[in-house]
Amino acid sequence: MRRHPGLSARMKLTLSYAGFLAVAGALLLAVVWAYLLRYVPDNSRGLLGVSPNRYLLVRTFAPAAAVAMGFLLVFGLVGGWILAGRMLAPLTRITAAARTAGNGSLSHRIRMEDRQDEFRELADAFDTMLERLESHVDEQRRFAANASHELRTPLAISRALLDVARGDPAGDPDALFARLQAVNTRAVDLTEALLLLSRSDGGTFAREDVDLSLVAEEAAETLLPLAEERGITLDVTGGATRTGGSGELLLRMVTNLVQNAVVHNLPVGGTVTVHTEERGGAGVLRVENTGPPLPPDLVPTLTEPFQRATERVRGDEHAGAGLGLAIVHSIVRAHDGTLELVPRPAGGLLVTVRLPGGGPSERP
Repeated sequence: MRRHPGLSARMKLTLSYAGFLAVAGALLLAVVWAYLLRYVPDNSRGLLGVSPNRYLLVRTFAPAAAVAMGFLLVFGLVGGWILAGRMLAPLTRITAAARTAGNGSLSHRIRMEDRQDEFRELADAFDTMLERLESHVDEQRRFAANASHELRTPLAISRALLDVARGDPAGDPDALFARLQAVNTRAVDLTEALLLLSRSDGGTFAREDVDLSLVAEEAAETLLPLAEERGITLDVTGGATRTGGSGELLLRMVTNLVQNAVVHNLPVGGTVTVHTEERGGAGVLRVENTGPPLPPDLVPTLTEPFQRATERVRGDEHAGAGLGLAIVHSIVRAHDGTLELVPRPAGGLLVTVRLPGGGPSERP
């Protein structure tokens, strides 16, 4: 929106300083006139018969007062211009940084080193905002690149299968259809996961009163056949745990955690324990599983989209796209909760989710 040019903030402050100084000088002269000159006799004999009288004092005082007022005005303008420039110098740096960020460079920082004041707080807040914005933009760029790669893979496989079938008309059509269906199913699952991740990141969902214990039981019941197929013991413990949020998203969160714990487990004799409880006014969900030992530097990367370590990549139908824990992290963040991943000394992973307790009416 275009605006007509006006006085700069520096000029306004300068005029304010000069005006304040001129008003103060005028008040001082008025005080001198009111409390000094009015006691001087206005006659030819003067005060106590000795000159000067009021007439002479006025003629002598008025030019000096005019010179003093002129000096105060000039001094106020010059001094105000210098003081305003010094006061607004941090704001100039902040404006330059904002323009640089507006041109697409988010790596620039103000890093103001002056003493703590309002401008320093504004600069620090601006630097923090730039850091978060740069991190978010980088994350979105990586996500877009990884999503494009992941979505391109099933399409490339489908094209290759069709090219092979076109070159070999005598091939088995049932086998081709089965492979195409598997590839298409994987592409659909990936697309749904991306949409769910986008929805949870946006926080566009209705909140309701949810019992995490019931959600955990439903997720465990759904994944029980998978656990039995792999010879894994799946247990759900704990009591009623109330929280506020989307029941659908929270069910997806628990399902992803339990499925991740089942899939990345010991080949035989593994266990998965899901526990819910209320602690300190918050709803706590713990999912603990056995499995191979995890390097400590690997765990922080597990919640990033499409980040799958070599040890955790599987080649079966439950390989996934590396979005399981990323979706969990996004859902927890959208519900104002915290997610903690800790590798177990004996192998496996302990995941702890803390969500605000109570229903929507009890949320701040």
